[in-house]
Amino acid sequence: MAILSECPECRRKQSNKNKFCPRCGTDLDKAKRSDRVRYWIDYRYFNPKKNKIVQRREPVGTSISEARAAMGKRRSKKREGRFSDMLTESKLTFDELSKWYLNLTTVKKLHSCQRIKFALKRFNGVFGNCLISDLKNIDLEDYQSGRESQGVKPATIDMELSIAQTMVNKAFDNDKIDGKPLKAFRRTKKKLVKGTNARNRTVSVSEYHKLIKNSADHLKGMLIILFNTGMRVGEVRTLRWPYVALEDGLIKLPNDVTKENWDKTIPINHHTKTVLESLKMEIRIVNDSYHDFVFTYRGAPIKSPWGIRKSFISACQRAGITYGKDGLLPKDFRRTAKTNMVAAGVSKVYRDTILGHSLKGMDTHYIKPSDADLVRAMGKYTKWLDNELVNVDQNQIDDLLKNDN
Repeated sequence: MAILSECPECRRKQSNKNKFCPRCGTDLDKAKRSDRVRYWIDYRYFNPKKNKIVQRREPVGTSISEARAAMGKRRSKKREGRFSDMLTESKLTFDELSKWYLNLTTVKKLHSCQRIKFALKRFNGVFGNCLISDLKNIDLEDYQSGRESQGVKPATIDMELSIAQTMVNKAFDNDKIDGKPLKAFRRTKKKLVKGTNARNRTVSVSEYHKLIKNSADHLKGMLIILFNTGMRVGEVRTLRWPYVALEDGLIKLPNDVTKENWDKTIPINHHTKTVLESLKMEIRIVNDSYHDFVFTYRGAPIKSPWGIRKSFISACQRAGITYGKDGLLPKDFRRTAKTNMVAAGVSKVYRDTILGHSLKGMDTHYIKPSDADLVRAMGKYTKWLDNELVNVDQNQIDDLLKNDN
């Protein structure tokens, strides 16, 4: 058994003791410090099916500690006579692996659980009955081509393969399979060129004004909060009264409802406060008959991720605004809020904290804005926003007077 280093330049696998690659001369010690060297473990075992000793190599990432840990596991299995337990992928299909993966508690708790189920359903539509050990790089490339021919966008194809790869990685980490299937995923290039699908659409104050006037009652309040706070659509749609502290001027989201998985405090201005006060209700015990959701449709919580899609499309149509990829989407409100905060002069630290974006570098440890700091930052943004809204109203009055004349 041995740990091998793969040269990042010529891909030669060689002794981990080498300081320079004998083929191309690359400084391997320097490459290891920058995590550019991938480690492999090389070992032999008795294969009862072939009735002979076979040699096997597995990739184990760019960490020498992970490589040593993986090697230790295999030594232990071999010593205990249970080495064949590491080779379960020889009879495991992707359908069977998906059932195991989707039943994990950590996966069930993910906000993206539904998306994961849908992506794996698509993936297993092609590979479900295939043995994991039979998967090859060319199979995944054919899958990409097939999905492209169906008109599926590159970002969606990459997402499906990424979720399948995450499942395979999880299985490898838990000794369900060995590292062989990982090779096919790691050698498959992504279809989407990084940055080419970035949206730059924002909601102008004039468009916001039109949407509010043309929105259904259950949607209107949500759009106001989206525009004023920069919260995610899902955070607003599933907002509960226990998270709202009107007297403090704050919305406090617990870590189990945020995408970032940490507690988040969002300051609210008078626009958001007016919406919440108009909807304020006595917080009742949650049971089969009652709930504590702030926004509802016909008295029921809007639980589906697509719950406001139809009403938003209708509002856009009535307002004369194009909806969709080439037009406006609800998630564009979040980008708009952060862009407007820049125009209002709100500092980056406060913008990132309010929207829940991570601070970078040492700022993570040394900058901790207080609730009062966030409220003041929101006040600065609101002052700028109120001025913009007044200008839009005045312009609309001037246009009406011109039309009358």
